Amino acid sequence: MEELKTALSYLNESDFKLIEKAYDYASCAHSYQTRASGEPYLRHLVAAALNLAEIKMDAPTIAAALLHDILEDTLVTEPELQKEFGNEITSLVNGVTKLNKYQFDDNITKQAENWRKMLLAVVKDIRIIIIKLSDRLHNMRTLKYLTPQQQKNIASESLTLYAPFAHRLGIYKWKNELEDLAFEILQPEEYHLIKNQLEQRAENDIRNLTEVETQLKNKLAPSHIAFRTAARPKNLYGIYKKMQRQNKPFSEIQDLFGLRVITDTVENCYAILSTINSNFKLLENSFTDYINLPKPNMYQSLHLTIISDKGAIVETQIRTEEMHQRAEYGVAAHWRYKKNVETGATGAKEDAKNMTAEDRLDWLKKFLEFKGETTDSNEFLDSLKTECNFEQIFVFTPAKQLIKLPLGATCLDFAYAVHSDIGDKFMGAKINGKIAPINAKLNNGDICEILVRNNIRPSANWLEFATTAHARARIRKYLREHETTK
Repeated sequence: MEELKTALSYLNESDFKLIEKAYDYASCAHSYQTRASGEPYLRHLVAAALNLAEIKMDAPTIAAALLHDILEDTLVTEPELQKEFGNEITSLVNGVTKLNKYQFDDNITKQAENWRKMLLAVVKDIRIIIIKLSDRLHNMRTLKYLTPQQQKNIASESLTLYAPFAHRLGIYKWKNELEDLAFEILQPEEYHLIKNQLEQRAENDIRNLTEVETQLKNKLAPSHIAFRTAARPKNLYGIYKKMQRQNKPFSEIQDLFGLRVITDTVENCYAILSTINSNFKLLENSFTDYINLPKPNMYQSLHLTIISDKGAIVETQIRTEEMHQRAEYGVAAHWRYKKNVETGATGAKEDAKNMTAEDRLDWLKKFLEFKGETTDSNEFLDSLKTECNFEQIFVFTPAKQLIKLPLGATCLDFAYAVHSDIGDKFMGAKINGKIAPINAKLNNGDICEILVRNNIRPSANWLEFATTAHARARIRKYLREHETTK
């Protein structure tokens, strides 16, 4: 309990008493149980709670984490739990209990249905999936006590769905750790090879980063802008994916360590950017403004790549402290802002005007609407992975309307994103003024003009060219209604 007490110093006295009550209740209910490691079961519950304390979740969420297995693994009943802890905590525990029933299954149809039910539960209260992710993170850290096949099953599910879900919610710290833990189990040779190579290069790369960091501090000193810097190593799985994507060996991957420049205002972010532009050489086409155009999970930063005097490549991110918290803790940070608004915390109302925790679930609600009638289990899981594993591009209509799409989206996806009726009448497209085929993939900053004809309607082969859940759902809807399903 002392470990929890230290980690929960941000809670007030009444909140901490709730945590103590949940701890004592869980300790009693699970007193006879142990984990596969031989440790008391309570240790797992505390570990899950500590993960949530790290991202400063509220007291009901942490209490629910301590109690999250109590209905499934002990003699405690739901009415008993509700009598002791009330509706809010019981609802959270019940939600996690239902998620626990949806385990890895080789049957693709059952697996798809499990995930559909899981997502429906998440939409009701986002804290349910945050508790589940915390639970999964500790389970991944202790996988070595399970059989090799069990390890592979859990690691595979974590890599393909849980880590991307953490990414979608913006909880990058958890996403990176889940990926690396799964990577070590599923591809141990590649994992250890990259780990060893990174360790060998770390000293030199950090020296290059420190050189840029020192130069930046000297250049910014006259402006008296308040800022701090932090080094950021790429996670091992991220390095591996970049090697695969670019078809390069480890030796040719330059940006293994990144530099974060953290300041107090948006104005200072752009002032720092101006100083960098004036004093450093930048890698061509490396600048992206995620402050004005946030990612779907509300991530914001200025991205650019500096080339040092010695030719070293340093990926750099410029952001405010608030943006940094959101980048690290994602939707959890927004949940805190929401609670601050409800309690009248200073400055929180202004922050909450622009984005809320619920904003981050908008993509999920729309996805479930689009996929609600899908009977193809493989398509459902593939679409879910696509929606979670997002990298976003920004494409414009000729009228300069901004359309956000996932990386790999086609002209047909764009047409349906502009309007479903335009998609249904798709005849062709122009990308940057040039005629393009229906399956042409769009790039960031493209201007796409959709050509339509009133007598054209969707056909079954369009499904080969559509990648987004919205486009595919609309095409299938039309085909069903006109009895021409492929």
